[in-house]
Amino acid sequence: MVARSRGYTVDAVRTGLFACLAFLTYPAMAQDAASVQEETTSSVFPDNNPLLTNEGGTATAPRASIDVTRPNVLGLNRWQEDWSIIGKPDVRRVPTDFLKYIPLSRKNPASYLSFGANLRERVESNNAVGFGTGSNGRNAYLIQRLQVHMDLHINEHWRGFVQFEDARAFWKGNLTAVDQNPLDLRLLFLEHKGKVGSATTRVRVGRQDFAFDLQRFVSLRDGPNVRQSFDAIWVDWESKPWRILGFISQPVQYRALRPFDDYSDPHLRFSTFRIERHFNKQSTLSAYYALYQNDHPRFLDAAGRENRHVVDVRTSGKYDQFNWDVEAMGQFGSIGGKTIRAWAFGSRFGNTLSEVPWAPWIGMQVDAASGDTHPGDSSLGTFNPLFPNGYYFTLAGYSTYVNVIHVKPIVTVHPTASLAVTGAVGAQWRMTTQDAIYTQPNIPVAGTAGRGGRWTGYYGQIRADWRVHSNVALALEAVDFITGNAIREVGGRDSQYLGIEAETSW
Repeated sequence: MVARSRGYTVDAVRTGLFACLAFLTYPAMAQDAASVQEETTSSVFPDNNPLLTNEGGTATAPRASIDVTRPNVLGLNRWQEDWSIIGKPDVRRVPTDFLKYIPLSRKNPASYLSFGANLRERVESNNAVGFGTGSNGRNAYLIQRLQVHMDLHINEHWRGFVQFEDARAFWKGNLTAVDQNPLDLRLLFLEHKGKVGSATTRVRVGRQDFAFDLQRFVSLRDGPNVRQSFDAIWVDWESKPWRILGFISQPVQYRALRPFDDYSDPHLRFSTFRIERHFNKQSTLSAYYALYQNDHPRFLDAAGRENRHVVDVRTSGKYDQFNWDVEAMGQFGSIGGKTIRAWAFGSRFGNTLSEVPWAPWIGMQVDAASGDTHPGDSSLGTFNPLFPNGYYFTLAGYSTYVNVIHVKPIVTVHPTASLAVTGAVGAQWRMTTQDAIYTQPNIPVAGTAGRGGRWTGYYGQIRADWRVHSNVALALEAVDFITGNAIREVGGRDSQYLGIEAETSW
Protein backbone atom coordinates (compact mmCIF):
# COMPACT_ATOMS: atom_id res chain seq x y z
CA MET A 1 0.00 0.00 0.00
CA VAL A 2 1.14 3.57 -0.66
CA ALA A 3 1.62 5.84 2.30
CA ARG A 4 -0.85 8.68 1.66
CA SER A 5 1.13 11.54 3.20
CA ARG A 6 4.22 10.68 1.24
CA GLY A 7 2.17 10.05 -1.88
CA TYR A 8 0.58 13.50 -1.78
CA THR A 9 4.00 15.14 -1.42
CA VAL A 10 5.58 13.26 -4.30
CA ASP A 11 2.50 13.73 -6.46
CA ALA A 12 2.69 17.48 -5.85
CA VAL A 13 6.35 17.53 -6.91
CA ARG A 14 5.59 15.50 -10.03
CA THR A 15 2.66 17.72 -10.91
CA GLY A 16 4.79 20.82 -10.47
CA LEU A 17 7.55 19.41 -12.67
CA PHE A 18 5.06 18.49 -15.36
CA ALA A 19 3.47 21.93 -15.22
CA CYS A 20 6.85 23.69 -15.47
CA LEU A 21 7.88 21.73 -18.53
CA ALA A 22 4.49 22.29 -20.13
CA PHE A 23 4.81 26.06 -19.44
CA LEU A 24 8.24 26.18 -21.05
CA THR A 25 6.94 24.45 -24.17
CA TYR A 26 3.64 26.34 -24.38
CA PRO A 27 4.66 28.73 -27.19
CA ALA A 28 5.07 25.76 -29.53
CA MET A 29 1.71 24.29 -28.49
CA ALA A 30 -0.06 26.81 -30.66
CA GLN A 31 0.81 24.67 -33.67
CA ASP A 32 -2.20 22.78 -35.02
CA ALA A 33 -1.90 19.13 -33.93
CA ALA A 34 -3.51 17.95 -37.13
CA SER A 35 -0.64 19.36 -39.18
CA VAL A 36 2.04 17.32 -37.39
CA GLN A 37 3.52 14.34 -39.22
CA GLU A 38 5.89 11.56 -38.21
CA GLU A 39 8.85 12.60 -40.35
CA THR A 40 9.66 15.75 -42.33
CA THR A 41 12.59 16.63 -44.58
CA SER A 42 14.02 19.75 -46.13
CA SER A 43 12.41 18.74 -49.45
CA VAL A 44 9.31 20.64 -48.31
CA PHE A 45 11.19 23.71 -49.56
CA PRO A 46 13.29 22.68 -52.57
CA ASP A 47 16.19 24.89 -53.60
CA ASN A 48 14.26 26.35 -56.55
CA ASN A 49 11.28 27.47 -54.45
CA PRO A 50 10.41 30.98 -55.77
CA LEU A 51 9.71 32.12 -52.23
CA LEU A 52 13.33 31.49 -51.31
CA THR A 53 15.47 32.18 -54.37
CA ASN A 54 15.49 34.27 -57.50
CA GLU A 55 16.16 32.81 -60.92
CA GLY A 56 19.89 33.06 -60.39
CA GLY A 57 19.72 30.96 -57.24
CA THR A 58 20.69 33.67 -54.74
CA ALA A 59 18.56 34.37 -51.69
CA THR A 60 15.97 37.11 -51.97
CA ALA A 61 15.01 39.58 -49.29
CA PRO A 62 12.66 38.22 -46.61
CA ARG A 63 9.00 38.34 -47.49
CA ALA A 64 5.87 37.66 -45.46
CA SER A 65 6.33 34.86 -42.95
CA ILE A 66 4.91 31.47 -43.90
CA ASP A 67 3.88 28.46 -41.79
CA VAL A 68 5.46 25.04 -42.27
CA THR A 69 4.70 21.58 -41.01
CA ARG A 70 7.06 21.03 -38.11
CA PRO A 71 8.44 17.68 -36.93
CA ASN A 72 6.24 15.65 -34.63
CA VAL A 73 7.85 15.99 -31.19
CA LEU A 74 5.48 13.35 -29.78
CA GLY A 75 6.71 10.74 -32.26
CA LEU A 76 8.42 7.57 -31.14
CA ASN A 77 11.83 8.46 -32.60
CA ARG A 78 13.14 11.92 -31.71
CA TRP A 79 16.24 11.28 -33.80
CA GLN A 80 14.12 11.29 -36.98
CA GLU A 81 13.23 14.97 -36.61
CA ASP A 82 14.62 17.40 -39.18
CA TRP A 83 14.60 20.97 -37.87
CA SER A 84 16.44 22.43 -40.85
CA ILE A 85 12.97 23.22 -42.16
CA ILE A 86 12.80 26.29 -39.91
CA GLY A 87 16.25 27.43 -41.05
CA LYS A 88 14.84 28.52 -44.38
CA PRO A 89 14.06 32.22 -44.98
CA ASP A 90 10.56 33.55 -44.37
CA VAL A 91 9.50 30.73 -42.03
CA ARG A 92 7.42 31.94 -39.10
CA ARG A 93 9.19 31.31 -35.79
CA VAL A 94 8.04 30.66 -32.23
CA PRO A 95 10.04 31.73 -29.14
CA THR A 96 11.51 28.26 -28.43
CA ASP A 97 12.98 27.92 -31.93
CA PHE A 98 16.28 29.40 -30.76
CA LEU A 99 17.00 25.99 -29.13
CA LYS A 100 15.34 23.80 -31.76
CA TYR A 101 17.48 25.26 -34.52
CA ILE A 102 20.92 26.76 -33.80
CA PRO A 103 22.57 27.45 -37.19
CA LEU A 104 26.22 26.49 -37.53
CA SER A 105 26.73 27.85 -41.04
CA ARG A 106 25.48 30.97 -42.81
CA LYS A 107 25.60 29.23 -46.18
CA ASN A 108 24.17 25.83 -45.35
CA PRO A 109 20.94 25.56 -43.31
CA ALA A 110 21.50 21.79 -43.03
CA SER A 111 24.30 22.47 -40.52
CA TYR A 112 22.69 23.07 -37.14
CA LEU A 113 22.36 22.00 -33.52
CA SER A 114 19.04 21.08 -31.91
CA PHE A 115 17.95 20.27 -28.35
CA GLY A 116 14.83 18.50 -27.09
CA ALA A 117 13.24 16.80 -24.08
CA ASN A 118 10.42 14.38 -23.18
CA LEU A 119 8.66 13.78 -19.90
CA ARG A 120 6.22 10.90 -19.44
CA GLU A 121 4.29 10.21 -16.24
CA ARG A 122 2.07 7.15 -15.87
CA VAL A 123 0.08 5.93 -12.88
CA GLU A 124 -0.66 2.21 -13.07
CA SER A 125 -2.82 -0.06 -10.93
CA ASN A 126 -2.70 -3.83 -11.37
CA ASN A 127 -4.67 -5.88 -8.89
CA ALA A 128 -3.17 -9.23 -9.94
CA VAL A 129 0.29 -9.07 -11.50
CA GLY A 130 0.97 -12.43 -13.16
CA PHE A 131 -2.70 -13.29 -12.47
CA GLY A 132 -1.91 -13.16 -8.76
CA THR A 133 0.02 -16.43 -8.68
CA GLY A 134 2.91 -17.07 -6.30
CA SER A 135 4.05 -13.91 -4.53
CA ASN A 136 2.42 -11.65 -7.14
CA GLY A 137 -0.42 -9.46 -5.98
CA ARG A 138 -1.99 -6.04 -6.08
CA ASN A 139 0.25 -3.11 -6.95
CA ALA A 140 -0.34 0.60 -7.61
CA TYR A 141 2.60 2.79 -8.57
CA LEU A 142 3.95 5.70 -10.58
CA ILE A 143 6.49 5.36 -13.40
CA GLN A 144 8.34 8.41 -14.71
CA ARG A 145 10.60 8.80 -17.72
CA LEU A 146 12.60 11.94 -18.48
CA GLN A 147 14.73 12.17 -21.62
CA VAL A 148 16.87 14.97 -23.01
CA HIS A 149 18.75 14.95 -26.31
CA MET A 150 21.09 16.87 -28.58
CA ASP A 151 21.14 16.49 -32.36
CA LEU A 152 24.17 17.81 -34.26
CA HIS A 153 24.09 18.09 -38.09
CA ILE A 154 27.25 18.82 -40.04
CA ASN A 155 25.95 19.54 -43.56
CA GLU A 156 23.59 17.14 -45.35
CA HIS A 157 25.76 14.08 -44.78
CA TRP A 158 26.98 13.87 -41.18
CA ARG A 159 25.14 13.98 -37.91
CA GLY A 160 25.60 12.88 -34.32
CA PHE A 161 22.83 12.22 -31.82
CA VAL A 162 22.94 11.74 -28.06
CA GLN A 163 20.06 11.14 -25.64
CA PHE A 164 20.14 10.71 -21.86
CA GLU A 165 17.37 9.07 -19.86
CA ASP A 166 16.30 8.98 -16.24
CA ALA A 167 13.55 6.42 -15.60
CA ARG A 168 12.11 5.96 -12.10
CA ALA A 169 9.43 3.77 -10.54
CA PHE A 170 7.78 4.78 -7.28
CA TRP A 171 6.07 2.24 -5.00
CA LYS A 172 6.33 -0.62 -7.54
CA GLY A 173 6.54 -3.91 -5.68
CA ASN A 174 8.63 -6.02 -8.09
CA LEU A 175 11.19 -3.88 -9.88
CA THR A 176 12.66 -5.27 -13.10
CA ALA A 177 15.11 -3.99 -15.71
CA VAL A 178 12.26 -2.43 -17.73
CA ASP A 179 10.91 -0.42 -14.78
CA GLN A 180 13.78 1.72 -13.55
CA ASN A 181 17.03 3.08 -14.94
CA PRO A 182 18.51 6.10 -13.11
CA LEU A 183 20.46 8.62 -15.16
CA ASP A 184 22.07 6.80 -18.06
CA LEU A 185 23.01 7.00 -21.71
CA ARG A 186 20.18 5.82 -23.93
CA LEU A 187 21.35 6.74 -27.46
CA LEU A 188 24.68 7.84 -28.89
CA PHE A 189 25.40 7.32 -32.56
CA LEU A 190 27.16 8.82 -35.58
CA GLU A 191 25.37 8.71 -38.93
CA HIS A 192 26.46 9.30 -42.51
CA LYS A 193 23.94 9.88 -45.28
CA GLY A 194 25.08 9.68 -48.87
CA LYS A 195 24.20 8.83 -52.45
CA VAL A 196 25.11 5.87 -54.65
CA GLY A 197 23.68 6.72 -58.03
CA SER A 198 20.02 7.48 -57.42
CA ALA A 199 19.97 5.51 -54.16
CA THR A 200 20.19 7.00 -50.67
CA THR A 201 22.52 5.28 -48.21
CA ARG A 202 22.79 5.57 -44.43
CA VAL A 203 25.34 4.15 -42.04
CA ARG A 204 24.85 4.47 -38.27
CA VAL A 205 27.34 3.36 -35.66
CA GLY A 206 26.75 3.43 -31.92
CA ARG A 207 23.93 3.01 -29.42
CA GLN A 208 20.60 3.24 -31.24
CA ASP A 209 17.12 1.77 -31.37
CA PHE A 210 15.03 0.35 -34.19
CA ALA A 211 11.66 -1.26 -34.77
CA PHE A 212 9.97 -3.20 -37.55
CA ASP A 213 6.41 -2.82 -38.74
CA LEU A 214 3.78 -3.17 -35.94
CA GLN A 215 6.63 -4.05 -33.55
CA ARG A 216 5.32 -7.55 -32.87
CA PHE A 217 8.83 -9.01 -32.55
CA VAL A 218 11.36 -6.17 -32.94
CA SER A 219 10.27 -3.05 -31.07
CA LEU A 220 11.26 0.12 -29.26
CA ARG A 221 9.57 -1.31 -26.14
CA ASP A 222 7.90 2.02 -25.51
CA GLY A 223 5.15 0.65 -23.28
CA PRO A 224 7.36 -0.10 -20.25
CA ASN A 225 9.37 2.63 -18.56
CA VAL A 226 12.78 1.66 -20.02
CA ARG A 227 13.09 1.36 -23.78
CA GLN A 228 15.27 -1.21 -25.58
CA SER A 229 18.48 0.06 -27.18
CA PHE A 230 21.16 -1.73 -29.18
CA ASP A 231 24.87 -1.14 -29.61
CA ALA A 232 24.91 -1.65 -33.36
CA ILE A 233 26.27 -1.02 -36.83
CA TRP A 234 23.38 -0.26 -39.21
CA VAL A 235 23.58 0.01 -43.03
CA ASP A 236 20.61 1.15 -45.12
CA TRP A 237 20.22 1.40 -48.94
CA GLU A 238 17.04 2.88 -50.45
CA SER A 239 16.08 3.40 -54.08
CA LYS A 240 12.34 3.56 -54.56
CA PRO A 241 10.51 1.25 -54.53
CA TRP A 242 13.20 -0.91 -52.87
CA ARG A 243 14.86 -0.70 -49.49
CA ILE A 244 17.59 -3.03 -48.19
CA LEU A 245 19.05 -2.83 -44.71
CA GLY A 246 21.15 -4.83 -42.32
CA PHE A 247 22.69 -4.55 -38.88
CA ILE A 248 24.72 -6.40 -36.31
CA SER A 249 24.05 -5.57 -32.68
CA GLN A 250 24.39 -6.35 -29.02
CA PRO A 251 21.18 -5.49 -27.13
CA VAL A 252 21.79 -3.16 -24.19
CA GLN A 253 21.36 -4.67 -20.72
CA TYR A 254 20.00 -2.37 -18.02
CA ARG A 255 21.07 -1.96 -14.41
CA ALA A 256 19.72 0.41 -11.78
CA LEU A 257 22.60 0.33 -9.30
CA ARG A 258 24.16 3.67 -10.22
CA PRO A 259 24.18 6.20 -13.09
CA PHE A 260 25.79 5.19 -16.39
CA ASP A 261 26.08 1.47 -15.61
CA ASP A 262 24.20 0.00 -18.60
CA TYR A 263 26.20 -2.30 -20.85
CA SER A 264 26.14 -4.77 -23.73
CA ASP A 265 28.33 -7.82 -24.19
CA PRO A 266 28.95 -10.65 -26.71
CA HIS A 267 26.79 -13.09 -24.71
CA LEU A 268 23.66 -11.66 -26.38
CA ARG A 269 23.71 -10.81 -30.08
CA PHE A 270 21.09 -9.95 -32.68
CA SER A 271 21.77 -9.42 -36.41
CA THR A 272 19.39 -8.91 -39.33
CA PHE A 273 19.23 -8.60 -43.12
CA ARG A 274 15.95 -7.17 -44.49
CA ILE A 275 14.43 -6.39 -47.91
CA GLU A 276 11.35 -4.21 -48.49
CA ARG A 277 9.32 -3.59 -51.65
CA HIS A 278 6.95 -0.61 -51.59
CA PHE A 279 4.21 -0.87 -54.21
CA ASN A 280 2.71 2.52 -53.38
CA LYS A 281 2.44 4.81 -50.38
CA GLN A 282 0.17 2.33 -48.60
CA SER A 283 1.22 -1.21 -49.58
CA THR A 284 4.46 -3.00 -48.65
CA LEU A 285 5.93 -6.48 -48.85
CA SER A 286 8.98 -7.24 -46.68
CA ALA A 287 11.09 -10.18 -45.57
CA TYR A 288 14.07 -10.56 -43.30
CA TYR A 289 16.48 -13.10 -41.90
CA ALA A 290 17.83 -12.66 -38.38
CA LEU A 291 20.22 -14.50 -36.10
CA TYR A 292 19.51 -14.36 -32.37
CA GLN A 293 22.29 -15.71 -30.13
CA ASN A 294 22.05 -15.98 -26.35
CA ASP A 295 24.64 -17.74 -24.21
CA HIS A 296 22.40 -17.78 -21.14
CA PRO A 297 18.77 -18.38 -22.19
CA ARG A 298 15.91 -19.34 -19.88
CA PHE A 299 13.31 -21.87 -21.01
CA LEU A 300 11.28 -24.43 -19.09
CA ASP A 301 12.58 -27.35 -21.13
CA ALA A 302 15.97 -26.25 -22.45
CA ALA A 303 19.29 -24.80 -21.33
CA GLY A 304 22.60 -24.01 -22.97
CA ARG A 305 23.75 -21.74 -25.76
CA GLU A 306 20.92 -20.58 -28.04
CA ASN A 307 21.48 -20.05 -31.76
CA ARG A 308 18.08 -19.16 -33.20
CA HIS A 309 17.67 -18.49 -36.93
CA VAL A 310 14.65 -16.35 -37.80
CA VAL A 311 12.80 -15.96 -41.11
CA ASP A 312 10.01 -13.35 -41.26
CA VAL A 313 7.62 -12.34 -44.06
CA ARG A 314 5.06 -9.52 -43.86
CA THR A 315 2.60 -7.74 -46.08
CA SER A 316 0.61 -4.62 -45.26
CA GLY A 317 -1.50 -2.21 -47.21
CA LYS A 318 -4.76 -0.44 -47.85
CA TYR A 319 -7.37 -0.77 -50.57
CA ASP A 320 -10.12 1.84 -50.51
CA GLN A 321 -11.22 1.84 -46.83
CA PHE A 322 -9.91 -1.67 -46.06
CA ASN A 323 -6.45 -2.13 -44.53
CA TRP A 324 -4.43 -5.16 -43.46
CA ASP A 325 -1.20 -6.24 -41.80
CA VAL A 326 -0.19 -9.92 -41.88
CA GLU A 327 3.11 -11.33 -40.63
CA ALA A 328 4.54 -14.86 -40.23
CA MET A 329 7.79 -15.90 -38.54
CA GLY A 330 9.61 -19.22 -38.42
CA GLN A 331 12.44 -20.05 -36.02
CA PHE A 332 14.93 -22.91 -36.18
CA GLY A 333 18.40 -23.69 -34.82
CA SER A 334 19.69 -25.16 -31.59
CA ILE A 335 19.73 -24.63 -27.85
CA GLY A 336 22.08 -26.78 -25.85
CA GLY A 337 21.66 -30.26 -27.35
CA LYS A 338 18.15 -29.61 -28.65
CA THR A 339 16.86 -28.41 -31.99
CA ILE A 340 14.53 -25.40 -32.25
CA ARG A 341 11.30 -25.65 -34.21
CA ALA A 342 9.01 -22.68 -33.49
CA TRP A 343 6.72 -20.31 -35.32
CA ALA A 344 4.32 -17.38 -34.91
CA PHE A 345 1.63 -15.64 -36.93
CA GLY A 346 0.06 -12.21 -36.53
CA SER A 347 -2.64 -10.33 -38.37
CA ARG A 348 -4.68 -7.18 -37.98
CA PHE A 349 -7.20 -6.07 -40.58
CA GLY A 350 -10.32 -3.91 -40.76
CA ASN A 351 -12.43 -1.36 -42.56
CA THR A 352 -13.01 2.35 -41.93
CA LEU A 353 -16.59 3.59 -42.24
CA SER A 354 -15.64 7.09 -43.30
CA GLU A 355 -19.22 8.15 -44.06
CA VAL A 356 -20.40 7.31 -40.54
CA PRO A 357 -20.06 9.85 -37.69
CA TRP A 358 -16.76 9.49 -35.81
CA ALA A 359 -15.37 7.42 -38.74
CA PRO A 360 -15.29 4.06 -36.88
CA TRP A 361 -12.63 1.52 -37.79
CA ILE A 362 -13.97 -2.03 -37.29
CA GLY A 363 -11.26 -4.65 -37.26
CA MET A 364 -10.01 -8.01 -36.11
CA GLN A 365 -6.70 -9.16 -34.67
CA VAL A 366 -5.71 -12.84 -34.89
CA ASP A 367 -2.41 -14.11 -33.48
CA ALA A 368 -0.80 -17.44 -32.69
CA ALA A 369 2.58 -18.71 -31.48
CA SER A 370 3.92 -22.20 -30.90
CA GLY A 371 4.62 -23.89 -27.59
CA ASP A 372 6.66 -26.95 -26.65
CA THR A 373 4.45 -29.96 -27.44
CA HIS A 374 6.69 -32.72 -26.08
CA PRO A 375 8.74 -31.69 -23.03
CA GLY A 376 11.78 -33.84 -22.44
CA ASP A 377 12.40 -34.73 -26.08
CA SER A 378 15.21 -33.54 -28.35
CA SER A 379 13.47 -30.42 -29.66
CA LEU A 380 12.12 -27.13 -28.30
CA GLY A 381 8.90 -25.70 -29.77
CA THR A 382 8.58 -22.67 -27.48
CA PHE A 383 8.54 -19.51 -29.59
CA ASN A 384 10.96 -16.73 -28.64
CA PRO A 385 9.20 -13.35 -29.06
CA LEU A 386 12.63 -11.63 -29.33
CA PHE A 387 12.05 -7.93 -28.50
CA PRO A 388 8.25 -7.60 -28.44
CA ASN A 389 6.02 -4.59 -27.99
CA GLY A 390 3.58 -5.45 -25.20
CA TYR A 391 1.32 -2.62 -26.34
CA TYR A 392 0.41 -4.79 -29.36
CA PHE A 393 -1.78 -6.85 -27.01
CA THR A 394 -2.38 -4.55 -24.01
CA LEU A 395 -0.28 -2.57 -21.54
CA ALA A 396 -1.55 -4.86 -18.77
CA GLY A 397 1.05 -7.51 -19.60
CA TYR A 398 -1.31 -10.51 -19.40
CA SER A 399 -0.75 -11.62 -23.02
CA THR A 400 2.34 -12.34 -25.09
CA TYR A 401 3.58 -14.16 -28.20
CA VAL A 402 4.40 -17.53 -26.60
CA ASN A 403 2.21 -20.68 -26.76
CA VAL A 404 -0.91 -18.69 -27.56
CA ILE A 405 -3.96 -18.39 -29.79
CA HIS A 406 -5.45 -14.91 -29.62
CA VAL A 407 -8.58 -13.51 -31.29
CA LYS A 408 -9.57 -9.88 -30.75
CA PRO A 409 -12.38 -7.85 -32.38
CA ILE A 410 -11.62 -4.11 -32.23
CA VAL A 411 -13.57 -0.89 -32.78
CA THR A 412 -11.89 2.54 -32.86
CA VAL A 413 -13.79 5.82 -33.15
CA HIS A 414 -12.66 9.45 -33.46
CA PRO A 415 -15.03 11.82 -31.65
CA THR A 416 -12.68 14.65 -32.62
CA ALA A 417 -9.64 14.96 -34.86
CA SER A 418 -7.35 14.74 -31.82
CA LEU A 419 -9.17 12.01 -29.83
CA ALA A 420 -9.25 8.26 -30.55
CA VAL A 421 -11.20 5.79 -28.42
CA THR A 422 -10.73 2.04 -28.82
CA GLY A 423 -12.81 -0.81 -27.44
CA ALA A 424 -11.87 -4.48 -27.83
CA VAL A 425 -12.57 -7.97 -26.51
CA GLY A 426 -9.79 -10.55 -26.64
CA ALA A 427 -10.12 -14.33 -26.27
CA GLN A 428 -7.09 -16.54 -25.52
CA TRP A 429 -6.15 -20.20 -25.65
CA ARG A 430 -2.75 -21.83 -25.45
CA MET A 431 -1.47 -23.78 -28.41
CA THR A 432 -0.52 -26.79 -26.29
CA THR A 433 -1.27 -27.72 -22.68
CA GLN A 434 2.17 -29.30 -22.37
CA ASP A 435 3.76 -25.85 -22.27
CA ALA A 436 2.95 -23.04 -19.82
CA ILE A 437 0.73 -20.01 -20.07
CA TYR A 438 2.99 -16.97 -20.50
CA THR A 439 2.82 -13.28 -19.61
CA GLN A 440 4.91 -10.45 -21.08
CA PRO A 441 7.53 -10.69 -22.36
CA ASN A 442 7.93 -14.49 -22.00
CA ILE A 443 7.40 -15.28 -18.30
CA PRO A 444 5.71 -18.65 -17.59
CA VAL A 445 2.86 -18.70 -15.09
CA ALA A 446 4.12 -21.10 -12.40
CA GLY A 447 2.45 -24.51 -12.39
CA THR A 448 0.55 -24.20 -15.68
CA ALA A 449 2.88 -26.35 -17.84
CA GLY A 450 1.25 -29.75 -18.37
CA ARG A 451 -1.75 -28.85 -16.24
CA GLY A 452 -5.27 -27.64 -17.03
CA GLY A 453 -6.97 -27.03 -20.35
CA ARG A 454 -6.18 -24.84 -23.34
CA TRP A 455 -8.62 -22.05 -22.47
CA THR A 456 -6.75 -19.15 -20.85
CA GLY A 457 -9.52 -16.57 -20.56
CA TYR A 458 -10.91 -13.44 -22.17
CA TYR A 459 -10.57 -9.73 -21.53
CA GLY A 460 -12.15 -6.40 -22.29
CA GLN A 461 -10.04 -3.37 -23.18
CA ILE A 462 -10.82 0.34 -23.37
CA ARG A 463 -8.20 2.86 -24.47
CA ALA A 464 -8.39 6.59 -25.16
CA ASP A 465 -5.63 8.72 -26.73
CA TRP A 466 -6.02 12.50 -26.71
CA ARG A 467 -3.59 14.80 -28.52
CA VAL A 468 -4.17 17.90 -26.39
CA HIS A 469 -1.62 20.04 -28.29
CA SER A 470 1.31 19.33 -30.55
CA ASN A 471 3.44 19.05 -27.37
CA VAL A 472 1.04 17.33 -24.95
CA ALA A 473 -0.74 13.98 -25.07
CA LEU A 474 -2.92 12.11 -22.58
CA ALA A 475 -3.92 8.45 -22.58
CA LEU A 476 -6.02 6.07 -20.52
CA GLU A 477 -6.17 2.28 -20.75
CA ALA A 478 -8.28 -0.18 -18.75
CA VAL A 479 -8.18 -3.98 -19.02
CA ASP A 480 -10.35 -6.58 -17.27
CA PHE A 481 -9.10 -10.17 -17.74
CA ILE A 482 -11.45 -13.04 -16.79
CA THR A 483 -9.25 -16.08 -16.20
CA GLY A 484 -9.98 -19.65 -17.27
CA ASN A 485 -9.70 -22.80 -15.16
CA ALA A 486 -6.08 -23.44 -16.22
CA ILE A 487 -5.03 -20.28 -14.36
CA ARG A 488 -7.42 -20.68 -11.44
CA GLU A 489 -6.18 -24.21 -10.74
CA VAL A 490 -2.72 -22.83 -9.91
CA GLY A 491 -4.02 -20.07 -7.66
CA GLY A 492 -4.57 -17.34 -10.24
CA ARG A 493 -7.55 -15.03 -10.37
CA ASP A 494 -9.30 -12.45 -12.51
CA SER A 495 -7.09 -9.42 -13.13
CA GLN A 496 -7.74 -5.72 -13.68
CA TYR A 497 -5.37 -3.04 -14.95
CA LEU A 498 -5.73 0.73 -15.15
CA GLY A 499 -3.14 3.10 -16.57
CA ILE A 500 -3.36 6.91 -16.84
CA GLU A 501 -0.57 8.64 -18.78
CA ALA A 502 0.52 12.21 -19.47
CA GLU A 503 3.34 13.06 -21.84
CA THR A 504 4.86 16.35 -22.88
CA SER A 505 7.68 16.85 -25.37
CA TRP A 506 9.63 19.81 -26.61
